[in-house]
Amino acid sequence: MRVVRVRGRGFDSPHLHKPSRGCPASDSPSSIKGIYMIGSICVFCGSSQGVSPVYGEMAVDLGRLIARRGITLVYGGGNVGTMGILAEAAMKEGGKVIGIIPVRLNEMVDHMELSELFVVKDMHERKALMQEKADAFITLPGGIGTMEELFEVWAWRYIGYHSKPVGLINANGFYDYLLKLLTKMTDEGFMKKAMLDDLCVADNPKDLLEAIEAKIAAGLAPTLKVPERRSRV
Repeated sequence: MRVVRVRGRGFDSPHLHKPSRGCPASDSPSSIKGIYMIGSICVFCGSSQGVSPVYGEMAVDLGRLIARRGITLVYGGGNVGTMGILAEAAMKEGGKVIGIIPVRLNEMVDHMELSELFVVKDMHERKALMQEKADAFITLPGGIGTMEELFEVWAWRYIGYHSKPVGLINANGFYDYLLKLLTKMTDEGFMKKAMLDDLCVADNPKDLLEAIEAKIAAGLAPTLKVPERRSRV
């Protein structure tokens, strides 16, 4: 396993791109003769397996699917919970797996044999490097760390730091209440409906990956956040 210790790269904020509906290759999935392809996917998931075996099974299915499609898996670098299950499934299927983990967590866990492991300074650098190395983002069921990763990368898309699609797998109805909360945010005027509609949602890996691929192929992107300045009287 190739271990890379990243120091002082200044990943406190993501690199600002200018996304367009054509999904330029500079910050989006690569294209060959107009065909858009996903080269890598970052998956956010938990260091726990959850109560239901469905969560582990979904992680296995996603890991295998990503590997079989020749897509590089980018994830948090751990070897326990659905994180470990996901990475192990992809590796066993012959896929390329890149782990990204901060120093503090790296000292707390053992590692399985990955294609590459990047050890970074802190959580900020971890998320920024994940964003840099991925063409799309998928969220499996998880805890507060998983939620924080999902919302940050989704907000970055809205603000315009990247134009990469974001989706979640609603395994076993896990995200039903979150989706209701997001709908409430939209109904109460705290979130634009276009942003809610922009989130790809499916109850299984195959359907979600197809939804993400369709969004990329169509060049679909949300209406970006506009300047917000109070008018002067």
